[in-house]
Amino acid sequence: MDLNNLQPAEGSTNRAGKRLGRGQGSGKGGTAARGHKGAKSRSGYSKKIGFEGGQMPLQRRVPKFGFTNINRKEYKGINLDKLQELVDNKVVKDTITFDTLIENRLARKNDLVKILGGGELKASLKISVHKFTATAKAAIEKAGGEAINL
Repeated sequence: MDLNNLQPAEGSTNRAGKRLGRGQGSGKGGTAARGHKGAKSRSGYSKKIGFEGGQMPLQRRVPKFGFTNINRKEYKGINLDKLQELVDNKVVKDTITFDTLIENRLARKNDLVKILGGGELKASLKISVHKFTATAKAAIEKAGGEAINL
């Protein structure tokens, strides 16, 4: 290190270039590097999200269709083979409740649960959840279990 290559430590200087709009003598006076006229030269300018310089924005060019039913209920589907897995792993013996499903991370506390007929159920289980498909209900009762709606 010599006098001719001295530099401040990295991160110690925080002055970012010339100050703008401080008189003609500064070299950045007058328009303060904003150019002449137009929205960007004015104070308080902020661009809307999706603004395309006056061109019709994409979200307005693309056609809209369909609708969202505000009364729709979303059910978390759980297949019979998942319930059989719980029995095989000795997590449950004969009763499966909504709380059991939450503990085993098959559902969350605000979910609505529907048992689906996928897979095979060998164990006789007493299952109480919000809904069952017809095939699931038949399979549970065929295995000697009981399907109870909450």
